[in-house]
Amino acid sequence: SGVGFQPDFSWTKCRDAETWHRLVNAVRGSNKALFSNSTYQEVNDAGSQRAMTFESDGFAWGGNSGDVNGSGRNYVSWNWKANGAGSTDTSGDIDATVSANPTSGFSIVKYTATSDPDATVPHGLGVAPEMVFYKWGSSAWFCWTTVIDGSNDRLVLDRDDAKTTVSATYGSFTSDFIRGIDVSTGVIAYCFVSIPGFSKIGVYTGNGSNTGPFVNLGFKPAWVMIKGTSAANEWYMYDGARSPANEINYYLEADTADAEAGMDKFDFLSNGFKIRNAYGGSNTNNGVYLYMAFAEAPFKYANARP
Repeated sequence: SGVGFQPDFSWTKCRDAETWHRLVNAVRGSNKALFSNSTYQEVNDAGSQRAMTFESDGFAWGGNSGDVNGSGRNYVSWNWKANGAGSTDTSGDIDATVSANPTSGFSIVKYTATSDPDATVPHGLGVAPEMVFYKWGSSAWFCWTTVIDGSNDRLVLDRDDAKTTVSATYGSFTSDFIRGIDVSTGVIAYCFVSIPGFSKIGVYTGNGSNTGPFVNLGFKPAWVMIKGTSAANEWYMYDGARSPANEINYYLEADTADAEAGMDKFDFLSNGFKIRNAYGGSNTNNGVYLYMAFAEAPFKYANARP
């Protein structure tokens, strides 16, 4: 309890053991999990010790699995509010179940792809998403973003790959639609767009110095994820719940099952974050880094919280 709302998307990781990340959403059902560090297909945990239920102020687990509730182990969970189980939207080439929260710039989209990568799929945000994470079957996690250099670029959430440019076959995002994937199977997509005072998706360039760049967000962050795009780097996640005071130095990697580690150094400031390391994962000279950040005390009402 204590989340402050009933989540529609919950991301959980054991901090002190090598376990898989568990990503659960209300559209697919709280008993069905995906794993950011693996291509493994969705699993149905109904009736198991890993079964989750969303509660009015948080969530509950069905038992004492070490992944989510092992005795004496420490965990972190990051939670977002969409719009419950969602509703059917038939406005695109492909019908979808959409759970959208335009106020917080977040939606969950479930649909069945048709092998047409240019087919339109509704996302419910009213503005074009800046980052979309797609997952289907035993595929890799396809992260599609436009914020790195203005073009359509691809990253892979379960790998440390540098970015690649998406084929021109794929159309751009619009205020109404994302694009389909060239498969014929069920797809889940998490869509994000920056909301001033609440969230920001962007890039910065490293300087290779222990006095690293300052990234102006316009708010104090509660959670930041960073991915190097010009070279192979992990997806590093930091938050103010695990590190309540500067320097922020505990991180987890979205693309690995590794336990929490502490090496990188950041300051979370009233209007952004300051890098205080020269580590390749966040601050090589001239390296380009993608980030996604959410506010500790949003200037406008919305829900997302560690």
